Amino acid sequence: MRKSQYDAVIVGGGLAGLSSAAYLAYHGKKVALLERGKLGGRAMTIKLKGYQFNFGAHAIYARDTSYLTKMEKELGLNIHWEDYTQLKAKYDMGEDTSVIPSNIGGMLQTKLLKGMDKFRFAYHMLFTTLGIEKGDPNLSIQEWIELRKISPAVKEMMLNLATTNFFSGDPDSIPSDVFFDYYRRLFKTSIPVSFIQGGWIVLINEFKRIIKENGGEILEKTKITNLVTEGERVSEVQTKKHSFSADHFIFAIPPEELQKLFRESPIKSDLERYTDYEPTYVMFYDIGLKKRIESDYTYIFDKNRQIFITDISYYDMEAAPPGGQILQAVGYLKQNEINDPEAHDQMRERMEEFYDKHFEGWRKHLAIPRASKKPVLQAIRWAMNQRGLPTHFTSLPNVYFAGDWCQGYGQLSELSFSSAYEVSRKILNKSTATKGA
Repeated sequence: MRKSQYDAVIVGGGLAGLSSAAYLAYHGKKVALLERGKLGGRAMTIKLKGYQFNFGAHAIYARDTSYLTKMEKELGLNIHWEDYTQLKAKYDMGEDTSVIPSNIGGMLQTKLLKGMDKFRFAYHMLFTTLGIEKGDPNLSIQEWIELRKISPAVKEMMLNLATTNFFSGDPDSIPSDVFFDYYRRLFKTSIPVSFIQGGWIVLINEFKRIIKENGGEILEKTKITNLVTEGERVSEVQTKKHSFSADHFIFAIPPEELQKLFRESPIKSDLERYTDYEPTYVMFYDIGLKKRIESDYTYIFDKNRQIFITDISYYDMEAAPPGGQILQAVGYLKQNEINDPEAHDQMRERMEEFYDKHFEGWRKHLAIPRASKKPVLQAIRWAMNQRGLPTHFTSLPNVYFAGDWCQGYGQLSELSFSSAYEVSRKILNKSTATKGA
């Protein structure tokens, strides 16, 4: 068996694996990134007929405080942003639309709150921003609201915010502490949502560039079949023909895959409770149009339909050919709909009706549709009975975990970036402490 030695081996080439490998390589570590398939994981960009479709919107929330922005500055990533326009994000109210109040400007413009309710909501926003309102890990956001007897209009506004950004039609499943942590970041930011020009592929290529320029190795189609432990350390991971030894290991693969690898390790029982969690499933229905349909909004959300549409090409100028447009509809799937083809067909019909309502004439301009029936938006759905995997267990001190199923900050891709950044910093700090000892 061929053998190789590194400072750090990263298993999994999604956003978490790529960003941690790039960060460590940039800071002088000899790294190997091992991916069993293609780089990017669920963050993929597919080019079809001149249109660039991303698996999930390549949106970054609270960019000015994002961990990706930290990496952009520290590593010199060449990415270009387009920030969304707050007043172009709307709720569908049936016969009318209203601005979504994700900051003070939106709150003043929204039609969902009137009179004293705007001040009541501003009060909650202020206390959330200051960290006074923190929620309770034992209460859902709906339960938290009910206990505090909040006015009906403010209650409805908070529940709308919960379903809008947590990709869940059930506010009773969203932990109130997770809700307030998320909105604390969002209310503090001056840039609520941003898009990467060119999609995920641009970011993936930038991470690859940093890794290679700093002597790191990237091995795709490399499946790890076994790991070797020596006492309280992992000493190597193995494929059928290759052994990779390292001082430190980062595993950026989902919990069910971790359970297989760590079946004979000291953390086997620690991992078990994270292996049967439910992911967040949604349905995407992207349409590429030959001709742009102008609108007063670039994001529209209908709580009753549990669907929203984003005008991707408004923010990502490379997404569609000149004069064209990409629109992306996202629908929340209930647990009983995940594997139901009839429910998928009904969702698609509702999405097309929603397109008809807000982008009239799209059918005659349609160049290419792309429907993804049940993609995993996040590996672990935030719910009262589901919390993120710890990034480290003391029983295996040289092993770390990163990904959107891990404990971290923010939601969706931000969890990947934040967990990757934090474990990378721990490895660097540990290496510095060892040298100084």
